[in-house]
Amino acid sequence: MFRNLREDIASVFDRDPAARSFWEVLTCYPGIHALVFHRLAHWLWSNRLRWLARFTGHLARFFTGIEIHPGATIGRRFFIDHGMGVVIGETATIGDDVTLYHGVTLGGTSWHKGKRHPTLADGVVVGAGAMILGPITIGAGAKVGSNAVVSKDVPPGATAVGNPARVIDSEQAQRREQHAEKLGFSAYAVARDVDDPLVKAIHGLLDHAVETDRRLEIVLKRLEAAGIDIEALAAAHDAFDPKHLGEIVD
Repeated sequence: MFRNLREDIASVFDRDPAARSFWEVLTCYPGIHALVFHRLAHWLWSNRLRWLARFTGHLARFFTGIEIHPGATIGRRFFIDHGMGVVIGETATIGDDVTLYHGVTLGGTSWHKGKRHPTLADGVVVGAGAMILGPITIGAGAKVGSNAVVSKDVPPGATAVGNPARVIDSEQAQRREQHAEKLGFSAYAVARDVDDPLVKAIHGLLDHAVETDRRLEIVLKRLEAAGIDIEALAAAHDAFDPKHLGEIVD
């Protein structure tokens, strides 16, 4: 049950720039501790040692602030960043390379036995404070924004934001998200209709940057069509020294 521990720890370095060493991750990351506890608890649950499995999960919650039911099925390279307040229900199924941030709930919407918790496919990212409720499926590579409340399926590769959550499918929103990722952060956590001046200002800046990039691409294409060597022009610009401007004028 611990054979994937090294792989789980290695995945942290791919998703958390604050991670510095193997030993630091092993000893100081509650998400890793909760996952180790869960591997043990799930093995006990699968072997019908139900009380011991639940007690192991209870200890994990006490030490980490992360509650994972021992019946939940979790894939490889699962990463919980920060982790405090994460709740994962009994019938939840999580694929490989999934990332959850703090305060995420994978919960149920009924008291009936059977499948009542979400399924997260491979590569899903769920932002802080999001709630994914019911026996729904979040498709591979999808993203769920911070504080979103999701109660319907999300298609693979899509981004869901808001309360109630809806899928961002406009071309402008996708361009904004791609540009934000280039800048080193993701804008998927906030939606256009959020009544927050700061959020609207960020979206305005991103939209302006996207439009500027679009116009620059048009200018470059027209210069190339006119037979101008863009690379040579750029090299000449880089080589230009403003200190010699006076000599050129004279």
